[in-house]
Amino acid sequence: MPAPPCPPPAPAAAPILPRLLSSVAPVALAAALVCGAGPAAVVAPAAQAVPFVRPPPLQGKPFASSTPYAQAQKLQLGLDKLGKIRPCPSTNPGCVSTNPLGSSSSFASPLLIPESSAGDKAVASLRQAIEKTQSNVDFKVDQDTPYGHYIEAEMDGGVGRDVMEFLVKRDAGVVAYRCMATKVTFVYPFTTAVGDSKGQKQRVAAISQELGWYAPDIQSSMDSDDAGYPP
Repeated sequence: MPAPPCPPPAPAAAPILPRLLSSVAPVALAAALVCGAGPAAVVAPAAQAVPFVRPPPLQGKPFASSTPYAQAQKLQLGLDKLGKIRPCPSTNPGCVSTNPLGSSSSFASPLLIPESSAGDKAVASLRQAIEKTQSNVDFKVDQDTPYGHYIEAEMDGGVGRDVMEFLVKRDAGVVAYRCMATKVTFVYPFTTAVGDSKGQKQRVAAISQELGWYAPDIQSSMDSDDAGYPP
């Protein structure tokens, strides 16, 4: 007796993932349409990765040291590398200096030491004149250098403290100097410092008169300033 024929093979089952997607897609599309989104919102493109770039490190504080106010806070005192009194900084308009490299309005001629005060006597006389004519004097530096005897002194000024620097050149018979305020006033919103060089010239003139030493342009400027005022 012949064997019964084998049943035909069952059709292959569809893959699970395509069937799952095909069943979920209509539901997702319907939900998107109900919520107000268009069909294009159903399938969003994959976001592109953005590479991380580390920012370069900041070198100090940019712009902070370039402002006139910041420059005015960095007051350089002492002799320069050539052994001379420094010129007046541009951010200190009330300054007076015997160094001609600064502004012409801030330049002053040195004090002339008479023969009667020559040598070491000149330093002692200058120190006494500073103490006698100025208020609350504090000598910061008082020493000999290869370029002459250097004196740095602080005293009360119009606003805050002022500083005076002197370089007594015994051989040349002159005294170079610089006088200025330690703090500069800036009026908002302007970036120009406010100063009065007449006050510093008067300070030098008082010391010159106390010493009896001649200072040509200092004395002439004081005489011209007082010419229009009654004695």
